[in-house]
Amino acid sequence: MQKSVSGFSKLSKSKKIDWIVTHYLSGSTASKDTLLQYINSDKKLQQLHDEFIENTISNYYLPLGIAPNFKINNTIYAIPMAIEESSVVAAASKAAKFWMSRGGFKTKVLSTTKIGQVHFMFHGNSEKLHAFYTAVQPKLLEATRGITKNMDARGGGVLDLVLNDKTTEIKGYYQLHATFETLDAMGANFINSCLEQFAKTFKAEAEKHLDSPIEIVMSILSNYVPNCIVRAEVSCPIEELIDKNIEDPELFAKKFVQAISIAEVEPYRAVTHNKGIMNGIDAVVLATGNDFRAIEAGVHAYAARNGKYSSLTHAKVENGIFTFWTELPLALGTVGGLTNLHPLVKVALDILGKPSAKELMQIVAVAGLAQNFAAIKSLTTTGIQEGHMKMHLMNILNQFEATANEKKTIVDYFKTHTVTHRAVVEAINALRQ
Repeated sequence: MQKSVSGFSKLSKSKKIDWIVTHYLSGSTASKDTLLQYINSDKKLQQLHDEFIENTISNYYLPLGIAPNFKINNTIYAIPMAIEESSVVAAASKAAKFWMSRGGFKTKVLSTTKIGQVHFMFHGNSEKLHAFYTAVQPKLLEATRGITKNMDARGGGVLDLVLNDKTTEIKGYYQLHATFETLDAMGANFINSCLEQFAKTFKAEAEKHLDSPIEIVMSILSNYVPNCIVRAEVSCPIEELIDKNIEDPELFAKKFVQAISIAEVEPYRAVTHNKGIMNGIDAVVLATGNDFRAIEAGVHAYAARNGKYSSLTHAKVENGIFTFWTELPLALGTVGGLTNLHPLVKVALDILGKPSAKELMQIVAVAGLAQNFAAIKSLTTTGIQEGHMKMHLMNILNQFEATANEKKTIVDYFKTHTVTHRAVVEAINALRQ
């Protein structure tokens, strides 16, 4: 019987598990065993995981894979990817190998600034507010010196602070719009601390100098970072676009560019197109302990920045050269947060050579570009299902609890037959009969 509970957070983990099993899992011992099975036997490590979030009852594992052979600005990387979807790691690896012999990936960080805002309401004289802001702005910056001292010393900190009048959109709505450089930190806590200090000082000064009150609504960073941009690209002469699935390089290049053009103008296609890019991006963002939800929100907002949702990648053929590229907003960090706490995050960053935030931006952008190249290459040649379903085959076999011998027999069979869910089920049933 489902029921509410008071004081759940104060229960021990074992009692939390007993409560959820009793009231939401019909007392299932199998469900309880599963929850217990995924609790780490290393108590110190489990405590670390327990303290990441609240009300933990177990751990939810994702596979951590490696996509090797990424040549990025003439350095070879093996990229860690945390993801549950079949074929993503394999596709990225194939794209990396394809481009490794064609010059590799070229990347460049175009800008790294981030935004935070203090949102407030003011219904007095607008000219007086602007005059007051001009006078008080130095005090606002000075008030945060204690917070920004270390960041300033490393070359970061608050770059700009302006007053934005948004009263045409909401009556009485204004904002303090701050620009930050947070270097190797993603910087959420740093930015929010600065914003809250701005708000406190701004309100206190307003009470002394303005006739009408200021109402602070909220102070918060933005995950939309259109000025924290990285570019990644690949290019080669058209005649080099050849492998076992590409017989006619010119035709392939033409169809590839057409496919990208469709994603640039058709939102229904663009969403799926960009989802494939995010398969690569999210997997590396997760593996390196960054916030994939913030990345997703910022990237998709960027994809719609011109008023219509569009492709994040672009392609062209000029003077016999095929070029495929992306420019993405990626606010990432390599210090602070989980990067210092999660043991596998530390390993992932070590695999990447302990990159700076700028270097990680470039690696992540390349993972997205590689994933998209692999997807469009499949779509315009063999079709997406051939490779995907072969990778998905093992998932289907595991659903039917196939034995090792059954898996070997069926995998061998589908080396020369088309994989569909129905065909796999029929093969399993035939084998077992």
